[in-house]
Amino acid sequence: MRALVVRRYGPPEVLEMQQAPDPQPRPGEVLIRVKAVGVNFADLLQRMGLYPDSPKPPFVPGLEIAGVVEKAAEPGAQDHGENFRPGDAVVAMTDFKAYAEWVAVPSIYTYRLPAGMSFNDGAAIPANYLTAYEAIITMGNMQPGQRILVHSAAGGVGTAAVQLARARGLFVFGTAGPTKQEYLRRIGVQHAIDYEKSDFVEVIGKYAPGGVEMVMDPIGGKSWEKSYECLAPTGRLVAYGFSTVASSDGKQDRIRAAKAMMQTPKFNPLDLMKKGAAVIGVNLGQARSRGDHCRSELNDIFRMYAEGKIKPMISKTFPLEQAAAAHQYVQERKNLGKVILTVK
Repeated sequence: MRALVVRRYGPPEVLEMQQAPDPQPRPGEVLIRVKAVGVNFADLLQRMGLYPDSPKPPFVPGLEIAGVVEKAAEPGAQDHGENFRPGDAVVAMTDFKAYAEWVAVPSIYTYRLPAGMSFNDGAAIPANYLTAYEAIITMGNMQPGQRILVHSAAGGVGTAAVQLARARGLFVFGTAGPTKQEYLRRIGVQHAIDYEKSDFVEVIGKYAPGGVEMVMDPIGGKSWEKSYECLAPTGRLVAYGFSTVASSDGKQDRIRAAKAMMQTPKFNPLDLMKKGAAVIGVNLGQARSRGDHCRSELNDIFRMYAEGKIKPMISKTFPLEQAAAAHQYVQERKNLGKVILTVK
């Protein structure tokens, strides 16, 4: 089979198409012929060597796919997934290994593609929507009428968070650059903030004087301190990324990363008690590890999709062999919503 391999940490050009042995499913795994791959900012961090627990090169990056079951192995002792058959259309969360023509995935992390859902939409859902669902609903317990500030609201997780927030009946503030303001309004952001022209802390202070009940912040560093300032009593700061450590050229920048770490605030439990606030860390890997719970969340997301409450916004598709161009596209913040790799 063909697979995109990270030969060494670095810019998009380190992604190289190579021939690799076809994977063989172990007990409890299914072999999937990949049709579409979701591209996440986490993939860029994997490529740069900045993602937690990234394998050492060479490795195949990526976290989510949609495709067709080619072979289902015998159930494993710890298997709690569905019984799949060849020909079943599925969505799966992978432990890396997604940028390939074939992937073997434990059935517990594999889900039936709902009727009427395209492979592209299927590959666009797991990482983004589960991250947003964990933040807003599972851990954040946000209630109708409450207010949320979504940073990087035009990105993959940002778009998912806006849609889930609107479905939940929340009032949504969202930040993005000047060219993405109309997109924010189109996907349901009620107060769009141009971060190049406005200080979001001042905007929240003006339009939500008491603060907001949640801020979703994938930026990190100094941004977490400013986001924390925006919280109302009982507010939650959700940390689910650290994009500020990634340089614009896609290379490791240890000075930049060190500066970001120095700017990261320290949250003292006594201060949290005094403010009446919470800091929540969302890690898709942890959500993925709770198989039945994760399946329940994804089923709820699929239900909202069927009801028309959510819909992945596909910014652009690239063939698998153009994964480097896809990474460059995301790296330059050109995407509005999700980027997908298609596999023939």
